[in-house]
Amino acid sequence: MHELKKSIAVAVKNVFNVDIEPELTWPDEKFGDYSTNVALQLGKQLNKNPREVAIAVAAKMHAQPKLQEVNIAGPGFINFRLSDRAMWNALNVSNTLAKPLTGKEILVEFGDPNPFKEMHIGHLYSYIVGDCISRLLEASGANIKRLSYHGDVGLHVAKAIWAMLQTEAGEDLDTQQDIGMFYRRGDEAYRNDEKASEQIKTINEHIYNQDDQRINELYRSGREKSFEYFDVVLNNMGIKTNKRYFESESAETGSQFVRAHIGKVFKESEGAVIYKGERVGLHTRVFITSKGLPTYEAKDLGLAELKNRHYPNAAQSIIITANEQSEYFKVMLAALSEFDDELAAKTRHLSHGFITLSSGKMSSRSGDVYSAVDLLADVEREAKKLYPKSPSATHLAAIKYGFLKHRLGSDIVYDAVESVSLEGNSGPYIQYAHARAMSILSKKGKDKAITEDNDFNSADRSLARKIIQYPETVERACDELLPSHITTYLYELAQTFNKFYEKSRVVGDPREAVRLTLVDYYVKVLKSGLDLLGIEAPEHL
Repeated sequence: MHELKKSIAVAVKNVFNVDIEPELTWPDEKFGDYSTNVALQLGKQLNKNPREVAIAVAAKMHAQPKLQEVNIAGPGFINFRLSDRAMWNALNVSNTLAKPLTGKEILVEFGDPNPFKEMHIGHLYSYIVGDCISRLLEASGANIKRLSYHGDVGLHVAKAIWAMLQTEAGEDLDTQQDIGMFYRRGDEAYRNDEKASEQIKTINEHIYNQDDQRINELYRSGREKSFEYFDVVLNNMGIKTNKRYFESESAETGSQFVRAHIGKVFKESEGAVIYKGERVGLHTRVFITSKGLPTYEAKDLGLAELKNRHYPNAAQSIIITANEQSEYFKVMLAALSEFDDELAAKTRHLSHGFITLSSGKMSSRSGDVYSAVDLLADVEREAKKLYPKSPSATHLAAIKYGFLKHRLGSDIVYDAVESVSLEGNSGPYIQYAHARAMSILSKKGKDKAITEDNDFNSADRSLARKIIQYPETVERACDELLPSHITTYLYELAQTFNKFYEKSRVVGDPREAVRLTLVDYYVKVLKSGLDLLGIEAPEHL
């Protein structure tokens, strides 16, 4: 694609003496392999008929050996069909990805479950999205630091510890669900019992001051067991992080930042410290409460500074959360830009939508929000109804693909039954497509060398055409930070292969060597794409 863009730019320069960066798209296969609207752009710019511009540019492109055909469609679209030799050359590099981000360090923060609470499906979604985006950026050459940020102080912690104190529990907690149970009890008491509410507020102060031995013990134990449990879930999901940050660390740094800029960036109001966002088209938010405690906003300022200290050479810092926090981050970054515009400029908030279940079930048996563990168990149960010996890799593929196939930012209705199906747009379906192709390759005789020929029939060419789109798809997914480009491509690729296999005998056909070569390229691309999604590509399913 890049070579063709250069050729078009040269042709335009020679004919019209205009510098332009042409855009290429993939038209319907009947029109060709690539298409450009450069003539429509130039027609407007040069006040010429776009179709006449297209004829002039196409005339310069006809003689190029890498092109089998150049034609003009509609008001001035120029379509290109690659020669068979050019197609083979593209296949040879179909699994070679561009590395435009080589040498750049990028921070990606995602997941962010809070200790003393259960990890819910929203956290799981954030982890899956963050891991995939990290993989996309790594594939483009970046050095990625996977980070997470956790609220290890605050009322939610005090609520859980209050409930523990009522039952003298804490040291013998076995699972995160146990801790979540105490949080739920404390939260209910906080909302419905005035005396308990005041006690929880007092406990919160003790947590910040670390001046009560029993509370300190329960805090230490609960925090430790929370992260042990998070690690079990993440290890099972095949997701890693390089560093964890905590609100208890960022609070003081954020408070110092805010207080140092009172009068310049922030303003005192009724004992609190606020940021007047209205003057930049946003809204006012409190950064330090009237009791002198830093809010989430101040802590996030502190977090930005801590990241900058630890990774001073980072070119970009990406934060992934639910879209309900979009307006919040606009205010936080606006405040940050007024005293560190460079740090604010390289910090980007990326939001995802909310998840609901097609079953309507959004609560666990305990009545709390539907947890990550609940989802994992439900998907495994549905998968084993269809194939009792299904491995955990299939269950994870169902969840990861089921989340990532939706455009980032949109809300998701997740259907566990649909996600485990071997038919349709699902993770197990793509895994099956890979295993099926591996089975074909396993039938290749030892004396059957994988080779290439200079000619394609229509079915061969359709598969080859789809395979060579992979590097460009990855580049686009990375540029736009949209994993759904990869899932859409893999599904379309698998469908194209199925049509190819229906029409074309592979093993035992006179064109066996050529077709085995295509299957080999297909397998490599499919495996690479699944890896970008964090999904295993099994040889057998």
